Amino acid sequence: MPIDVLLLVLLGAVFHASWNALVKSGTDKALDATLVAAGAAACSIPFLPFLSLPGAVALPFLIVSAVLQFAYFRLVAAAYTVGDIGLVYPIMRGVAPLIVAASSNLFLGETLSPAAIGGIAVISAGILTLAFEARHGGRHAILLALANAVVIAGYTFVDGVGARLSTSPISYTLWMSLLPPVLLFSWALYQRGWAPVSAHVRHHWWRGLAGGAGSILSYGLALWAMTKAPVAVVAALRETSILFAIAISVLILKEKASVWRYIAGATIALGVLIMRLG
Repeated sequence: MPIDVLLLVLLGAVFHASWNALVKSGTDKALDATLVAAGAAACSIPFLPFLSLPGAVALPFLIVSAVLQFAYFRLVAAAYTVGDIGLVYPIMRGVAPLIVAASSNLFLGETLSPAAIGGIAVISAGILTLAFEARHGGRHAILLALANAVVIAGYTFVDGVGARLSTSPISYTLWMSLLPPVLLFSWALYQRGWAPVSAHVRHHWWRGLAGGAGSILSYGLALWAMTKAPVAVVAALRETSILFAIAISVLILKEKASVWRYIAGATIALGVLIMRLG
């Protein structure tokens, strides 16, 4: 993998960890996740007039991706509501690249090098190690996290192919962000009504804008990287966001980190090195 691609995927991982921290720290995680999706769309709209359309061939992928992204944001909120982030986040982000790596040859015809396979395995093992330190969240949280790992793998495949078939990965990314918040807000209004949803938006709009910017930048960088490197490799590398989540937890939120977090961090860094050398 070229060094510029690697560094940009890592930058995207920083953005990803940041918006997840915003959702986790909120009082209403379902609406905060919805605001993040809306913020991503708001950040995308000003650029759309200056970009070409993704192309008709990409339209089915955009529609399928929107449905999967709707499920993703809903499961993120549900999992963070009932489970500790030390349990939920590693499972969601650790199992997904394993699914992608195991099935990328079947769906995409990609053949990974031994170094890439080894790096993916080591990174995933490092992320999953964090589950050992979890103190909260039980069977329900684990099932939600595993379900979301499947969804993550699904939209990784869909958008990886869609970005390659489109006229522009950037255009695909920005158009892809528009439909999920429509679905999410429609669901929120159906469940709760106008008053509580509008009140939350008025008081917490900044969460959506900041988180949305981080979300769209993170995923946009990943989709661009998928046009330059194997999808499975990019999918695994962006899961190093857990390292930055640990840093945010310790340095900004002042949370205590167990030895498992540091072991996981070293393991993930080793996996990145193996992939880079390969």
